[in-house]
Amino acid sequence: MRRLRDTATSDMFELLPPPAASAAGSLACRVEISHAMSGALKGLDRYDVAAKMSRLLGRDISKHMLDAYTAESREDHTPPLDTAIAFDLATETHTLANLFSTKLGARLLIGKEALHAELGRLQRTHDEAAQKMKQLKRIMRELK
Repeated sequence: MRRLRDTATSDMFELLPPPAASAAGSLACRVEISHAMSGALKGLDRYDVAAKMSRLLGRDISKHMLDAYTAESREDHTPPLDTAIAFDLATETHTLANLFSTKLGARLLIGKEALHAELGRLQRTHDEAAQKMKQLKRIMRELK
């Protein structure tokens, strides 16, 4: 009998973050940044995104600047951290935050995902404490 591939369940190893970038030159990711930003801007009006970023930053960000950030050939145009944050907020994505966390060997959790992760951590702590309590009670019974 032929087995169907389960596409609804994620691979448990996909949940593990990639290892942190540590090789020489591994953080030279200007091209990755430009590709990520370009992908996030697909279907969006760059003038609107630039205006939203300008409001968030309190300084002018032009469409021309966005074009420079997304151009692979413009090696001298990498967005500063505050601009990257404004970009993610203006595009309503986590494009650059995800890229940043991946380079650190981490995974970005937002909203409910973060709450679920914290709940899981607390549950593990609770389970470990319950196990230690059982061991102590067993030892105490044996000492009577």
